[in-house]
Amino acid sequence: MVVAKQSPYEEFRLRRLEENKKRMEALNLPNLCQTLRLTSVKTSPMKKSNLAREKQLVVVRRSSRISNASSSSPVYKEVVVQRVHLPRRVSKGRDLSNRVYVSEEIREEAFSKAEKLQADLRNRFPSFVKSMLQSHVSGGFWLGLPVHFCRSELQKQDGVITLIDEEGEEFETVYLAKRTGLSGGWLGFAVSHNLVYGDALVFELVRPTVFKVYITRVKSSGESLKM
Repeated sequence: MVVAKQSPYEEFRLRRLEENKKRMEALNLPNLCQTLRLTSVKTSPMKKSNLAREKQLVVVRRSSRISNASSSSPVYKEVVVQRVHLPRRVSKGRDLSNRVYVSEEIREEAFSKAEKLQADLRNRFPSFVKSMLQSHVSGGFWLGLPVHFCRSELQKQDGVITLIDEEGEEFETVYLAKRTGLSGGWLGFAVSHNLVYGDALVFELVRPTVFKVYITRVKSSGESLKM
């Protein structure tokens, strides 16, 4: 049997393959390739859970409209919407017809008389003088008391404070400690005594929750103007 002689090129190629194989074995490359191949096949538990989670999200977020798009086309229909008319809120305005305006001079005169009346009480009990503003006698009907007096003489929590006028008639009011003033009940006192802007009142604390109230009124002369 005659064996065909290999060409020089073929001999060179085989020799190079043999040399490359020896280099790979020297560098342990075949084992490294086998290890990488096995690692790529295995999937870590974390990756598996991520894949499952991603798949679940895709399923949840799928739109039924998209899935049914191939089977049916959307139908657009004109719909008549009936509007609901809500009743408009009618705000009740303040009655300002009974407001009385006086000059600063007249207000100061009434306040001075009240201070003289307070002095005549000879400090029997703690007291203070309060000049009436529009918010005290018309519209708002809220009476703020001196902060220093409230902190030193009155109770620290909300409660009821009784006002006694000069005739001995009693009026219960709601005292708000944090706001240091009289709220509910003050309206009745102000209206019953026809208090107007500029009147000056002396509040005498005869008991822890009871005020004796003295009223000094502004002049009812031509200097006062009723609006």
